[in-house]
Amino acid sequence: MTEFSDLGLSPTTLQAVADTGYTTATPIQAQAIPVALVGQDVLGIAQTGTGKTAAFTLPLIDKLASGRAKARMPRALVIAPTRELADQVASSFEKYAKGTKLSWALLIGGVSFGDQEKKLDRGVDVLIATPGRLLDHFERGKLLMTGVQFLVVDEADRMLDMGFIPDIERIFKLTPPKKQTLFFSATMPPEITRLTKQFLKDPVRIEVAKPATTNANITQLLIKVPSSDPKAKRLALRTIVEKAAPETGIVFCNRKTEVDIVAKSLKVHGFDAAAIHGDLDQSQRMKTLADFRSGALKILVASDVAARGLDIPAVSHVFNYDVPHHADDYVHRIGRTGRAGRTGVAYMLVTPADDKGFDKVVKLIGSTPAEEVIDVDYTNAVTVPREGDRRRGRGERPGRERGERSGRGRRERAETAAEAEVVETVVAEGPAEAPAVERGERPERKPRRERTRDRGERADRAPAVAVEAPIEEAPPVARPSRERPPMPVRGVQPVRGREDDDDRRVVGFGNDIPAFLLRAPPKLAKVED
Repeated sequence: MTEFSDLGLSPTTLQAVADTGYTTATPIQAQAIPVALVGQDVLGIAQTGTGKTAAFTLPLIDKLASGRAKARMPRALVIAPTRELADQVASSFEKYAKGTKLSWALLIGGVSFGDQEKKLDRGVDVLIATPGRLLDHFERGKLLMTGVQFLVVDEADRMLDMGFIPDIERIFKLTPPKKQTLFFSATMPPEITRLTKQFLKDPVRIEVAKPATTNANITQLLIKVPSSDPKAKRLALRTIVEKAAPETGIVFCNRKTEVDIVAKSLKVHGFDAAAIHGDLDQSQRMKTLADFRSGALKILVASDVAARGLDIPAVSHVFNYDVPHHADDYVHRIGRTGRAGRTGVAYMLVTPADDKGFDKVVKLIGSTPAEEVIDVDYTNAVTVPREGDRRRGRGERPGRERGERSGRGRRERAETAAEAEVVETVVAEGPAEAPAVERGERPERKPRRERTRDRGERADRAPAVAVEAPIEEAPPVARPSRERPPMPVRGVQPVRGREDDDDRRVVGFGNDIPAFLLRAPPKLAKVED
């Protein structure tokens, strides 16, 4: 085990580390900090939860201790994919730099530009930002990146998943070519490897664990749900949470809408749960995360916005409500537990519809999680489809028949009711020719042509006698002549409203012809020799 005192850090930084309670460095910290202190580029690959944030924060503080930042020109730039991760980096910087005079600013979305611009105007040494908000400030003219000496990209593979690679490439081009660059990630896809080769200069590759490997301190368990029905999955989740009784736990879902539904289901059944995802207001996200860190909130239902880099050591359980779309996300999700030498438990619900995604996860981690059987009665939890659901794939209003939705069905019922009413009226008056119709019997309908002809007639009116009117011949219609008018001479057209053909106008001048064009050319006098 390597002590922090052996890594070459300054006494002020070592005291800040000791105040946090840490004395022993993790493998990624022990290898990355000395390399970063001598000024070399670093490409760090380590599984999540191994202390990558401190691996670049501590040498950054040591190297920036001397010097002063200028207005709108930060000396160091840290890029993070999510607001929560950027806020966590800012918290780490504030914790480790408390004995120095270094200043920092956090640029994330969901916060007013005004407060951030005030900090930039005063000058900051370290700028911690998400790519979008950083470029927004640059395009507003509030930020210059020509003074950046250190550039850190945290969770580089997450940048790829979120589509930030074009922004990262642009940020690299806006910063000086002579700078120290540090890349840290838990996985290293080919696209990120290409990016590192393009912008890093002879980096020292530090790989303390095989990419996309899980922590040995985490117990991985598999729960098979026989039905893909959401009610069955929520019932299984509630059963697991009640059985595990976590001190604090995170439930991961693939979709934001599913996050809200699962959080509401847990709260309705008496669990202390709250939702967090990208569509929520930033202040609400920060408050929910703060409550979860302090222990005031027991269960956090989240999308993958909380799967990367969040350092909450007290998380005892992770519940994968959905099998992740990308197998790499499984490693990051379960990495929220079992951090800093602690042990953790990770559950994953697998339905028949998740076979393909589950196979990718097993192939990535190289093993199959142990299956745990839970005693759950799914009989009442499965939604039974109605007749309309089987036919149309969606439900119908109760009591409505198939023909009721069509106009033809409504017309047929209206005509049948009207005819039945007329028949009942005639039977009550007692005419001999009225047919007897039993209740519930459908009267015989006339053909459509006869119904149309009889619709406008009244019973007490005799049919009108048609009188033939004399037919008058219509006057012949004068057809327009097909002869085309003569084409005007090219370049000139006749003036409108004048009959003489000699008076012409030049095309382009309209009716206002300059006087000098109407004058005759002057006769030139003969010049005698």
